Formats: sequence, C-alpha cells, structure tokens
Amino acid sequence: MGKVKNILFIMADQLRADYLGCYGHPHMRTPVIDALAKRGVMFSRAYCQSPVCVPSRMSFYTGRYVFSHGSTWNDVPVKLSELTLGDYLTPLGSRVAIVGEIHFTPDREGMTRAGVEPGSDKEAFLTQGGFEPWERDDQLHPDQSTDPNLAYNVYLRANGYEGDNPWHSHVNSALGEDGEILSGWHMRNAHLPARVIEEHSETAYLTNRAMEFIDDAGDQPWCLHLSYMKPHWPYMAPAPYHQAYGDNQVLAANRTDAEKENPHPVVAAFMNHDDSVSFGPEAQRRHVIPTYMGLIQQLDDQLGRLFAFLDEKGQTDETLIVLTSDHGGYLGDHWLGEKYLFHEESVRIPMIIVDPSPEADASRGTISHDLVEGIDLLPTFLDALGQPPQPHRLEGRSLLPLLRGDVPEDWRDAVFCEHDYGVMQARLELGLGPSDARSYMVRTGCWKYVFFEGFEPQLFDLENDPREQSDLGTDPKHEETRREMHERLFHWMRHRAIRPTESDEHMDQRTASARKRGILIEIW
Repeated sequence: MGKVKNILFIMADQLRADYLGCYGHPHMRTPVIDALAKRGVMFSRAYCQSPVCVPSRMSFYTGRYVFSHGSTWNDVPVKLSELTLGDYLTPLGSRVAIVGEIHFTPDREGMTRAGVEPGSDKEAFLTQGGFEPWERDDQLHPDQSTDPNLAYNVYLRANGYEGDNPWHSHVNSALGEDGEILSGWHMRNAHLPARVIEEHSETAYLTNRAMEFIDDAGDQPWCLHLSYMKPHWPYMAPAPYHQAYGDNQVLAANRTDAEKENPHPVVAAFMNHDDSVSFGPEAQRRHVIPTYMGLIQQLDDQLGRLFAFLDEKGQTDETLIVLTSDHGGYLGDHWLGEKYLFHEESVRIPMIIVDPSPEADASRGTISHDLVEGIDLLPTFLDALGQPPQPHRLEGRSLLPLLRGDVPEDWRDAVFCEHDYGVMQARLELGLGPSDARSYMVRTGCWKYVFFEGFEPQLFDLENDPREQSDLGTDPKHEETRREMHERLFHWMRHRAIRPTESDEHMDQRTASARKRGILIEIW
C-alpha cells in the first residue's frame, strides 16, 4: 500500500446499511463489498445530514450541515458562496469528475448578481457544482421531461433499444404476458425482468464510464465521484438480478401495531403518503424488496469489475476508496415508505473507507462504532492529501485518525440531521405554512431526539429500544432527558460555522488591533 494520490468516492442512492452482507444481513451476497470492508474500516454508526437526496448530497460536497449551506430540499440551490469538492481539490492538481447523479441545482440568481458570463468556463464550473461532468446523469427521466440528447438514451439507441425514452421503456420497464410494456414506476411490476440486458443497464453503463474516466486521467491525480442511481426506485432489475432473491430472504418489517394506532402527528401524516400506503401490506413489501436486493447484488458485481480495473491500472495502492449512500429508505418499516423521517432505516448509512496508506494497516478489517457524519468525508479527503484543516468553513472532521487507529479523545458524541418538508403532502395535511414544516434530529450514543416545529418532540431510548418502536416524546418520566437533548440541539444550532470567509487565525490577528492601525475609537 502507498500514499494517497486519487480518491474514488462511490455513492449508491437509497442504499440501506442493513441490506449489505457485511452489515449483518443474513441472506445478502455482497462478496465485493464484504472484501472492501476487510481492506478498510466499516463504520457502523454513520449518518447523513438529511433524509432527502439533494440536501444530503450538498452536505457531502460542501462539508457543511444543511443549516449552513442552505439547500434544504431538492431543486433548492446551494448558495453561490459555498465551496464544493471541486473548489478544494482542483487547485491541488486533481481532476474532480462526476459519473452519475449529483442533483446539483446552481444558484442562477447569485451567478447573475456576481456577473458570471453565460457560456464561460466559470459558469460551467459553477453549474456543475465544481465537478467535471464526465457523465452527469441525474437519472430520473419520466417521458414528460426527458432530454432528447441524454447520453444514456443515445447509448441505448445505438445498442438497438428503440423509442424516444428507452431509459423508461426498456431499462425501467418490463414486458407483460401479451407483449405490453409494463412500467417500473408501478411497483406491482418489480418482480419482472427489465427490457434491457444487464451489460446495458444503468449500473453497468456508469461503471463503464467510470473506468473510461480513470483511463483518460492517466497519471494525473483524480477524484471521481461515482454516483449510482440504483437501488433507488424505479425498482426494476435486469435478468438475472430480478430473481436473485426470494421473499423469504427479506428482513422482517420493523413495525408494531402500536406505532400505527397512536403515531406522532407528523409521522401519521407521512404514513398517509402513497409510498407508505404502498408498503403497508406485507405481501406488497415482500413483492418489491427482493428486487431492491437484486439491484444491490448487481451493484456488488459491477464494483468487482471496477476494482479489478483499478488493479490492472496499478492504481489501487494509491487510491482512497469510499463506499456510502446519501440516505436509506423505509421499505415499510415503521409503516412508512421513502425516507423522509429520522428512524435508523432512513438516516443511518453504510460507510466503508479504504485508506491505502501504511499507517492504516493496523485498522484494516475493523468496525468503528464511533459516530460519524457525511460531512466528514471532505475533511478526510483534504487530510489524506496533506492539506490543513479548515474548521472555520468545514463542519465535519477528518476520519483519518479513525482509519489509522487513533480516535481523538474529543471525538463527537452526537450527530445531527435535518428535514424541510415544506413541499410535501404531509405539510398540507398538518395545516402548516411552507416555512413551518421543519424538523431536526440529534442522536447520541444512547438517545435520539427529534424536534418538529409546532409539535411535541419524539424521543427514543436507543439502549433499551434500538428498533425505535416506543416513542417517549411525551412520557413525563423522561422530561429531563428531553430538556437536555433539546439544549444539545440548540447548542449545535448556535455553533454553526457562520463565518466561512474568515479563519480563527485571521480573527485573532484582527482582535483589538484598531489602535495599532491608527483608529482611535471614542478616546477622551
């Protein structure tokens, strides 16, 4: 193993930690990911900063909490002043590229105000979130809004898949008994094979494009964000992955009748969403989840191709590898679909990191139970490349000490997550205004506290109720714990990095310096 030169940052959308073999699923066959965990460190308590794609991803890319970077939901731009991976790593000589989805929405208003020239290199850099768009594909392409020049659709047509939108009509659709096209948007069709052969599927295509980028980069240092859409819906897998698992291999639903009979008002509103209703019947969740598992199996196989290619290029020993997800998903647990609340199924994410440096040899194959966050990755990348920390801007912490067996004594004892549900149906059911539908989570080693604006909080005793089936948010016996957790959340809000343009060192230099600079303030 050697010194870090390259970074391979792999993200699989809506990948739950407990649906990987190395995280304890008794039936999942993920030998490549399992082997990756043995080469590095597997983090058992890693958390995203939002249970929604875009705000979570923007926290990964900026190293800052949603509260700080301001992209609170999908299609809400990150502030123009926020720096991303490209801003930090490109000046170091790295090619910083995206293959797959980033869902980055540029701050067009800020760009206009700053006088960014349309069509300029600067506009392109800002529009792509600081990434070189080797293959940017945000990968939800309903017929109503498909780009006719979408690269993947062009590729599919070149390989014989006809139609205006083969992403939908072939990759995410199946054939019925009478030859009719059955859409993958409808989960009742999840058990059928997609109308595309595996080598032309989304996951295989993105893997191909990733290898092409690595080949093109040659000897130049690179940071590749390989961002897979699957196993995110539409739940449609190519053969043979559509039948790789049976309904008897699905994890039992984590839910109780009591949760459904007397839910928190906000949770109840989300239980009424179509996605939750669809995952309510046991037969329906067991119909869909085997395909979700098959898509993970395909991901594992494609990662095997990718890692073999990295070996062939002689770059494995100089590449820091990360495998993670932007969030999880309920799949019917707690009587919920999608991922919009703060149970472990939604906000705990897989995170495996392989540091090629000799200093990490002693920790290979270990499991870290320390609390880590998605915002920790960017500081880790900078640290691995020998760059100084920037705590005035980056709110995460480098994981390099944890990767090298030296956990700091002052390591965090809590993680935080946020959700702005101002555009969701639940908000209307609750009678809230768009700016009132806000929620926050703080999780310590023993407790999880959820604050809903305008409602009673939730509280879970994670030591005695790790499956979060008993909400103690109004239990009078836990009033003191709720008060302490509320203060912890408020303390976190008060201590955000609100001065990202000024380091503490510079502030120290400026402190009490007015008189030295000839400025006499109200002197007699």
